[in-house]
Amino acid sequence: MDGFLLVLWAVRLLFLGLIYLFLFRVIRALLRDLRAAAREPADRPGRLVIIESPGGEPAAGLSYGLDVITALGRDVNNAIVIDDPFASADHAVLTYRGRSWYIEDLESTNGSYVNGRRVEGVAPLGFGDELQIGQVRMRLERGLR
Repeated sequence: MDGFLLVLWAVRLLFLGLIYLFLFRVIRALLRDLRAAAREPADRPGRLVIIESPGGEPAAGLSYGLDVITALGRDVNNAIVIDDPFASADHAVLTYRGRSWYIEDLESTNGSYVNGRRVEGVAPLGFGDELQIGQVRMRLERGLR
């Protein structure tokens, strides 16, 4: 065998090895991202537990994991849909800033209430506080970890 042919085969094998190394690293990175995404829902900063819902939707006892920004209202595009005749389509927004929760009433017709007091604009919300939208009462609790 020629020296040139030998070098050509060595270059081909080296190139093939580099391709396999590249594919291995891509697959490893994808698997790492998928595992991180699977763990993500447990890292939610809070949850809303339905205490009372006279209309039955959402059902009492149901728990919703909250994102950093969570919209509440009667419209199906909200993260938490409240099927209550006294709730507005886009009723309120819960936001997690720093280490605190805040509720913002979106100028709803019947208002939002925290521990029985009407929310004007933006108001702080603590763990254990009760939120009322329409006739549906909810409690803010720490997220499951």
